Amino acid sequence: MGKPGFSPGGRGGGGGGSRGGFGGSRGGGRGGFGGSRGGGRGGGGGGRPSFGRGGGGSRGRGGGGGSRGRGGGGGGFKGGKTVVIEPHRHEGVFIARGKEDALVTLNFVPGSEVYGEKRISVETDGNKVEYRVWNPFRSKLAAAILGGVDQIYMPPGSKVLYLGAASGTTVSHVSDIVGPEGLVYAVEFSHRSGRDLINVAKKRTNIIPIIEDARHPHKYRMLIGMVDTIFADVAQPDQARIVALNAQYFLKNGGHFVISIKASCIDSTSTPEAVFSAEVKKLQADKLRPQEQITLEPYERDHAVVVGVFRPPSKK
Repeated sequence: MGKPGFSPGGRGGGGGGSRGGFGGSRGGGRGGFGGSRGGGRGGGGGGRPSFGRGGGGSRGRGGGGGSRGRGGGGGGFKGGKTVVIEPHRHEGVFIARGKEDALVTLNFVPGSEVYGEKRISVETDGNKVEYRVWNPFRSKLAAAILGGVDQIYMPPGSKVLYLGAASGTTVSHVSDIVGPEGLVYAVEFSHRSGRDLINVAKKRTNIIPIIEDARHPHKYRMLIGMVDTIFADVAQPDQARIVALNAQYFLKNGGHFVISIKASCIDSTSTPEAVFSAEVKKLQADKLRPQEQITLEPYERDHAVVVGVFRPPSKK
């Protein structure tokens, strides 16, 4: 089974030494005869076990149970009796209290993961309930929640238009939050990310993937009804205009928006604070009334999330 460049000793390549070579249960078996996954990186070399993608390392995608998934996330969850799930003040979001606390959402499709995240099964009154760990370093919305944002306006049963859905990492958690009664319209322009998004939507019936440019909402207007909330993470210089345009088409009066603003995408020469305040002014000009703004430190640098309301009903 030796891959090019490895001496074919044992399964994970001779270099694997005690780990891979002999029967290769850790580096070899998993990676070796999967080829590309563990073989090249984690398996054969055996030298960097902790970061190998398949080889025995604790962070491997497949290795040793893949205890930490791809991007980290809370470690040490074994599920069962030791973890206590508490509801977060945002409806549909939960906190798993264990050796390390983590933000989690109720898995809409129990038994499946989306991006290698950790799953926690908790037994309550004989019923097993599965939660997915939500990593704030990979999701701006999770970072905003942990940063203490006052409202996300995505209760169970709500309809959300998600602009800049990418591969569906955060979209899958929004799908967990809104639940079977809710809907997530996920718009993504890149065909490469769109393929992953469609694969996520195949299992999650409440996600409607739309592979189209968010700058031209008239192209997908026949697919979307009125929504309660728009979440935008498009990282474009004209982001405020894109959100305003979509809001005019799809956001109900008194509906809400949550926008993630990346300062360097809009103007890399100004200070982040100046960029954020300029964006807020643009939003106000388009009948989008911002209510709060928080930065995403320490999860993201020079990012802010702005939450607000669209065409609020006039106070009589």
